[in-house]
Order: sequence, then structure tokens, then C-alpha cells
Amino acid sequence: MLQRIAFGLIGLGVLVLIGWGARGFFTSSDVPLVVRICVGAIGVGVVVLVGIAVKDRISKGKKETFKEVDN
Repeated sequence: MLQRIAFGLIGLGVLVLIGWGARGFFTSSDVPLVVRICVGAIGVGVVVLVGIAVKDRISKGKKETFKEVDN
């Protein structure tokens, strides 16, 4: 129970820091527009790939049957 709370707090903190840094990066006028667009595309691509991997893992986990395990 406490481990889930700890991981949740860590995850929340990481997401807030990433959001704060991304906001600063994408609103900065010092960074060229092309670089901001490319970094945004890479970020979206990584998020999509992670989402697909998690979805596939969850769906495969539901289909697995463990015949060797005795109840």
C-alpha cells in the first residue's frame, strides 16, 4: 500500500517537473521554431510507442494461461 503511494508521488513529481520544463522550452523565444516542432514530434512519438507497448502487454497478460500452476 505504501509502495503504491510512494510510486504515485514520485510519478506525480516527475510529471510536474517534465511539464514545467516543457512549458519553459516550448514558450522560449530563444529556441528556434523548427527545433521546438521536432522535439514535440519526438516526444509525441515516444508517448505513442510507450502507450502501444503498455496496451499490448496488458492484452497479452489477459490471454496467457498458466497450465503448470496448480490452484
